Amino acid sequence: MNIRKPAPARQADPLQLDGQLCFALYSTSLAMNKVYRKLLRGLGLTYPQYLVMLVLWEGDERTVSDIGARLFLDSATLTPLLKRLEAAGLLQRRRDTGDERQVVVSLSRAGRALRRQAEAVPAGVAQAAQCTAGEIAALRQGLEGLRERLAQHVEAPAEQGRRRRIQP
Repeated sequence: MNIRKPAPARQADPLQLDGQLCFALYSTSLAMNKVYRKLLRGLGLTYPQYLVMLVLWEGDERTVSDIGARLFLDSATLTPLLKRLEAAGLLQRRRDTGDERQVVVSLSRAGRALRRQAEAVPAGVAQAAQCTAGEIAALRQGLEGLRERLAQHVEAPAEQGRRRRIQP
């Protein structure tokens, strides 16, 4: 009787492009941006501008730093976006009277009116993704959890490194 042992499982190449989580996220993000570009064209917004408008539609009268924190953007990236939205007549920026270091951003009448048109965007994304509301919620929850864990990982070693240097 001749019994053959099964061949050992071949280990995947750890540097194969299709095996990388980062590439799956990156390429999905590119595809998602193309969908949004098409959906937002009629609104006259770019995807980053749409994100700013979403924050302001959640609550008007936000500081630049508050908007930046919500979108994970620094002011050097956010300020040109805000200037373009202001030039388009969708918002106004003004110095906070209580703290002139702060700039307060508020929606214009046109910016508030644009919200009604933008309400169709999430349904367009769901249709393009061919996902149910539950599937989208599960994907979003999983990605938010991943983002939080990655942020903790990035921040933790830096904190530990600083503590080690301080100790004699």
